[in-house]
Amino acid sequence: MIIGVPQEIKEKEFRVGIVPSGVKALVQAGHAVLIEQGAGEGSGITDGQYRDAGAWRAASAAEVWAKADLIMKVKEPLPPEYPLLRPSLILYTYLHLAPLPELTQVLLDARISGVAYETVQLDNGKLPLLAPMSQVACRMAIQVGAHFLEKEAGGRGVLLAGVPGVAPGHVTILGSGTVAVNAAQMAVGLGAEVTMLGRNLPKLAELDTLFRGRITTLASSRHTIEEELAQADLVVGAVLTPGARAPKLITREMLSLMPKGALIVDVAIDQGGCTETSRPTTHSGPVYTVDGIIHYCVANMPGAVPRTSTYALTNATLPYALAMANKGFTRAVREDRALLRGVNVHEEKLVNREVAEAQGRGWSEISF
Repeated sequence: MIIGVPQEIKEKEFRVGIVPSGVKALVQAGHAVLIEQGAGEGSGITDGQYRDAGAWRAASAAEVWAKADLIMKVKEPLPPEYPLLRPSLILYTYLHLAPLPELTQVLLDARISGVAYETVQLDNGKLPLLAPMSQVACRMAIQVGAHFLEKEAGGRGVLLAGVPGVAPGHVTILGSGTVAVNAAQMAVGLGAEVTMLGRNLPKLAELDTLFRGRITTLASSRHTIEEELAQADLVVGAVLTPGARAPKLITREMLSLMPKGALIVDVAIDQGGCTETSRPTTHSGPVYTVDGIIHYCVANMPGAVPRTSTYALTNATLPYALAMANKGFTRAVREDRALLRGVNVHEEKLVNREVAEAQGRGWSEISF
């Protein structure tokens, strides 16, 4: 099989779909890897390093897309890439289709097989390909939050760590999963006061034990969210329903409860965001203000730390890429229920229920 890795074209996206060690593993398994010239430069990986690992170099993205059987990317295709899609192609990347009906239709019309990293799900509910980027994004959420709370950056002038005699900043985290836990670890490490809201009470009990009293956990409801907003300096939206739109937990009306200059970092923006006032931003223009509240809604946060992110992502995605290359798409999906759950579109059919429900479309079980 030929695995193609094009350069990402999303603004300020410096990650790449594979690292040299991943190339070597695929080549040793008998496959060819075609990498677009310069694709790894943003992550500090040279064409020479890919060549030494056994990759072929392509002069253009068009060549990669035309020759590959499986395209291994980081982000969803953008309009300039739509004409490069073709029947029987396997697209393996983050898709986040729930809020993107236009892209969904493009993929269906192209008759590709689209495997979304974010919906590959183990039987225990864990999301092995989403987890590493969620970890990066939510650790970054506290880092960027601390910056944009500075007065010079437009914030209310709060130091999350506080100082002796002055209370630390208050961080409210919506969610209790992997994303939320990583945000809490960073915030606690800085010395902030942290409250985490979630609906899974056994999970909240586990987190109480894990953090040994360093955070406060609350059952999530509109009432508890409103109480938290009134004292929050930084709110991190870290809720996730695999494949589906994120629930809107904060309405515009609720922004009036927050102190002016407070900040919302909406890590759920890839799935539509968890606040009514969230809209995607980029690293070039990461924030905007609504009713005196700063919103940071960058849809590819890990792209700002591509060296770390690219290596973490390949660690997770490579085993499934090897399975599809070694066994072929059909057999690999049949034999691995986690990979099966990752398939969103296949041969003109939408086969992911959550995406279909988010878009008001019909869907069907995948069949071979």
